[in-house]
Amino acid sequence: MQIQPVNSLRGTVRIPGDKSISHRAIMLGSLAHGTTEITNFLEGADCLSTIDCFRKMGIGIERTGDHILVHGKGLHGLSSPACVLDAGNSGTTTRLISGILSGSDIDCTLTGDASIQTRPMGRILTPLRQMGADISSVNGNNCAPLSIHGHRLHAIHYNSPVASAQVKSCVLLAGLFADGVTSVTEPVLSRNHSELMLRGFGAHVTSEGVTASIEPEPTLQAQKIQVPGDISSAAYFIAAGLIVPDSEILIENVGVNPTRDGILKVALAMGGDITKLNPRTVSGEPVCDLLVRSSTLHGTVVDGDLIPTLIDEIPMIAVMAAYATGTTVIRDAAELKVKETDRIMSVTTNLASMGADVTATDDGMVIHGGRPLHGASINSYLDHRIAMAFAVAALSSEGSNNIQDAEIVNISYPGFYEDLADLTR
Repeated sequence: MQIQPVNSLRGTVRIPGDKSISHRAIMLGSLAHGTTEITNFLEGADCLSTIDCFRKMGIGIERTGDHILVHGKGLHGLSSPACVLDAGNSGTTTRLISGILSGSDIDCTLTGDASIQTRPMGRILTPLRQMGADISSVNGNNCAPLSIHGHRLHAIHYNSPVASAQVKSCVLLAGLFADGVTSVTEPVLSRNHSELMLRGFGAHVTSEGVTASIEPEPTLQAQKIQVPGDISSAAYFIAAGLIVPDSEILIENVGVNPTRDGILKVALAMGGDITKLNPRTVSGEPVCDLLVRSSTLHGTVVDGDLIPTLIDEIPMIAVMAAYATGTTVIRDAAELKVKETDRIMSVTTNLASMGADVTATDDGMVIHGGRPLHGASINSYLDHRIAMAFAVAALSSEGSNNIQDAEIVNISYPGFYEDLADLTR
């Protein structure tokens, strides 16, 4: 796809539902009694993979108008699937559902696409096996496909070596089926959507500092879930509004959970003009509208406790840094290497191809901003966040950019290019 530079961006965009919350709403709705009604569900490929997996385990899931209805069967209502469960490209589906399957009366094989079959699953296999789970890597490489024979689990207190909401959520979901209180302690607090939604469905979850705990065998009750807009999707319009001259964008209905809002902290630290409007709470999650105006950005340091709150936004932050004056240092982000692609490599390679002064490090990158960027052929590496970040980078470059495999954005934001184009009219 060819992306041409533009003179300005103006208008309003309403971003699609939060991917993390959409996944969890399907999962917990399936384990609850009654019909859960979900609005603003993200119908990207990843979330549709979650729906497909639960349908194969006997859960009725349907669309009625703009609602998704999940006809839950209770905590122990899942049935063994007649075929392999396929998580597609979704690491969230793979890791979270593994916790549920391990504690359910389920025998199955769980797999995904070629990318998923290279992503590390040892980080969930370790705690699940400590809980007594019968789960193994079919190929013996700690990756999918996974063979799972579910049964009652033991409660543990797991000290996670990484701050990962997927690991934490996997263990907490497995803890629903344990014989006592299950706890997870992280080095730094990761996103807490699972804890918030589990409480909303009726589970007994406590959080203290970086430790979350769950009591077993709750009776989960169906809920009405209104999914806020995904701040990870909003990040592209935040960045576009800041770096394209003469721009003003109103981004509506953005989830601003403090465990996810690191992109806002970084943008403000770089001198971004962002105003929060209409703050409110939706289904237990803080939400607001964001007014973004063109700004002169400067370099900053992104590291430490901030990283888990913006790990998916780092490709976009790196592009912002290339357009800023001064130096931006991103560190403590080795997790980028095990995403849909090695995002340290893919970001630095593509930025360099556009003429940026960027150096990869073991756990991040250093960007000396202010050099004019030019058009290039951008390799998306079949990573939706790389494709979207560099589509935004192209808007202020000199000359057009070609995004290879641009349709990969359908993983999380099927209407991305249309929404971006609407702001240039």
